[in-house]
Amino acid sequence: MKLLMTTAVSALVVLGSTAAMADIKLGASLSASGPAAFLGDPEAKTIEMMVDQINEAGGINGEKIDLVLYDDGGDPNKARTFATRLVEDDEVVAIIGGSTTGTTMSILSVAEDAEVPFISLAGAIQIIDPVRRWVFKTPHTDRMACEKIFSDMQQKGITKIGMISGTDGFGASMQAQCKDVAPKYAIEILADETYGPQDADMTPQLTKIRNTDGVQAILNPGFGQGPAIVTRNKAQLGIDLPLYESHGVASDGFIKLAGAAAAEGVRLPGTALLVAAILPDSDPQKPVVTAYKAAYEAKYGETVSTFGGYAHDAVDLMTNAMKTGGSDPAAIRDALEATQGYVGTTGIYSFSPEDHLGLDLSAFKMLEIRDGGWTLID
Repeated sequence: MKLLMTTAVSALVVLGSTAAMADIKLGASLSASGPAAFLGDPEAKTIEMMVDQINEAGGINGEKIDLVLYDDGGDPNKARTFATRLVEDDEVVAIIGGSTTGTTMSILSVAEDAEVPFISLAGAIQIIDPVRRWVFKTPHTDRMACEKIFSDMQQKGITKIGMISGTDGFGASMQAQCKDVAPKYAIEILADETYGPQDADMTPQLTKIRNTDGVQAILNPGFGQGPAIVTRNKAQLGIDLPLYESHGVASDGFIKLAGAAAAEGVRLPGTALLVAAILPDSDPQKPVVTAYKAAYEAKYGETVSTFGGYAHDAVDLMTNAMKTGGSDPAAIRDALEATQGYVGTTGIYSFSPEDHLGLDLSAFKMLEIRDGGWTLID
């Protein structure tokens, strides 16, 4: 197995290799460094761990996987360059990656042109809507997150909200999706504020929301450091309104960054992985999430994250398809699309020609932060 990590187009650093080249070449481009490293680092570690496990167990139908992994640093231009390199130079038969929406959109155009199956690890709905023949993804869409959040608000009698959204690719996409589905849930958006990826203080925007008559809750579509700053600023301003965040911050790292006291009571849609220990034994995902959690934490000595879980599901889905498709990209794609009832850490996937996500709202868990940890609301 050959692993390559780079943050510059001209420089490659060999992380490890085996004496013999593997038979099936799998490519990946992830944001293992840079501002989106909280996404890409656990994803890269998960992919490396799982490929090692697969190869140690005999590979795919007796053929081992040769993993070629690049670090795009969250830069869409680098992601496009690496995707091109994976296809043209490394001659991979499938690609996993795109830690962010921006890098995903760069990679998918290359994958589509080259007719190589690609599984994205990013959240925006435009990745798979409209359906692209060669593109799949594992995280829930931002539109689904809006629907899950609005459903919870509806149950709590919340009908009027203020929204503060990141202007990055994911934040802007989720902002648009939430605006689109809000009427379906009788939600009225009374205030609509934004912040940039580099902003370090959102108190002006939050003050405007606080001063808007009728606001009953705040929704923050975004990922990265922005939502943690919003959460801290809300607490500093003493705003006594429910705060909902996106699934883009569903990790213990968010609680640490925001501070447990400020994050207390925050609600967001997340995956079974965050509440593995308290899932009922009857939950079909429990064996999968507990096995992955145990393996990852034993190997790396750090808490497992939702984002690594997206990579776990992508590797499993892709390698299961390889059992049928071998090294033929078209056959792998067809096997992926035929996947039914695959139980992953993120949900239970059933793809079709019309659906390259394969999840519904039941795959989301509504979570709340209490006493510095995650609790299951539904």
